[in-house]
Amino acid sequence: MAKSQRPQDKKSQQGQVKQGGSRSDKIMTGEAAPGRVEEIIGRTGFRGEITQVKVKVLEGRDQGRSMRRNVKGPIRLNDVLMLRETEIEARRIKSKVSKGAYT
Repeated sequence: MAKSQRPQDKKSQQGQVKQGGSRSDKIMTGEAAPGRVEEIIGRTGFRGEITQVKVKVLEGRDQGRSMRRNVKGPIRLNDVLMLRETEIEARRIKSKVSKGAYT
């Protein structure tokens, strides 16, 4: 005979507090940091709609750091992007395919 789970009442759910904040909470604290596009690496995404660029962070905690980011929309060299976080970097493009899925 299988045990049935008893749903918790609303009072006990409201009293629960999330402990030990998640990693995303730590990343999102603070303001956006400007970054200048140094190089356009290539296009990625299912239809080639995402452009991978190399960005140099201009201000903030990671000032001077150069990192890869994925950008959706039109982008040119020396454009300034406002980066919400500067800790996570995009994966490298694996193949030389300019558009479409990797094969």
